[in-house]
Amino acid sequence: MKKLLSTKYSQGGFNFSMFILRVTLGVLLTSHGYDKLVHFAEMKGHFFNFLGLGSVVSLCLAIFAEFFCSLFLILGLFTRFAAIPIVIMMGVVVFMVTHGQILGPGERGAIYLAAALTVLFNGPGKISLDSILGK
Repeated sequence: MKKLLSTKYSQGGFNFSMFILRVTLGVLLTSHGYDKLVHFAEMKGHFFNFLGLGSVVSLCLAIFAEFFCSLFLILGLFTRFAAIPIVIMMGVVVFMVTHGQILGPGERGAIYLAAALTVLFNGPGKISLDSILGK
């Protein structure tokens, strides 16, 4: 019980937690990105137009962030660079698409944003290709 209430943490516990967070975030976002990739033709006409770039470009950026960057997160390769597009994408979802309603329709995006920010600030941990390759 004493260990459960302790504020100390181990390096192994931290690294395993970052692995779990990184892989979970990557797997969950990959499914969203894959759905957009598969249904590209149906979605391109009515997707959110980010900064006036057009719905097709915005959809391509969303697919890049949610699918390809999520694959890099799962592998732990270029982790911090891969987290940046995800943070931007989830920021757009939370603050522009759902108008900051984090206790309503923007709740899922807010959770993804918090997880991506955690990965961005803390890095991938030792259980990653970045660590193996010495980056």
